[in-house]
Amino acid sequence: MTVSAILPYLLPIIGAVLAGGLIGLEREWRGRAAGLRTHILVCLASALLMLAGMSQGEWAFEALPDENIVTDPTRMAHGILTGIGFLCAGVIFRTGFSIHGLTTAASLWITSAIGILFGAGMYELGILGTAVTALILVGLRLVSVKLPARIVIDAVVSWRQDGPSAADAVQQALCRIDKGARTDRFELVEGGQVARRSWKLKVRGGADLATLATALGSIPGICGYSLDPRDD
Repeated sequence: MTVSAILPYLLPIIGAVLAGGLIGLEREWRGRAAGLRTHILVCLASALLMLAGMSQGEWAFEALPDENIVTDPTRMAHGILTGIGFLCAGVIFRTGFSIHGLTTAASLWITSAIGILFGAGMYELGILGTAVTALILVGLRLVSVKLPARIVIDAVVSWRQDGPSAADAVQQALCRIDKGARTDRFELVEGGQVARRSWKLKVRGGADLATLATALGSIPGICGYSLDPRDD
């Protein structure tokens, strides 16, 4: 392969690497598991596969006699986006009743789509998609910082059954933070010796979380609790 044969592939490859890096940088800065390298590789892989799909006439196979081969690059795009779904599923995880990683999964999916655009030679659309995606991830995050902070958390509290029930005291502590706190689940664990209940409520920030943690820790009979803020 000569240098002149490689040159047509450089622009889409470089564009895919830069686009994936720009989107991945935001996820890396946010401390997500799928960060800079993952997004670059996803975008690059999508671009390479799409370039291969666009060049099916150069594939090393021989058609049967008197048979026409009809290529369809869109099938490659379908396969890429279907396959990336498995990778996106890997970054979505559940902690208690909270689901995390949806935004990272969406960023991986759209990064793959942008790589396909670069591989198909649709550079303007790929650049526009990268800019809009970066604006959504960074710009809207800055907007949300200016808005009054309301964090949804999952509170799970456990208390022993062999003493006075702590249910009312726990409910009062939660309602002091959020009057709309509602119970999600009732459980008996450890052979019926411990009652465990979960609530969904909203707090205004770290100060509310610290206040709630102190209040729960001071209730007699409490043997464990967790306060799990939801995040993407």
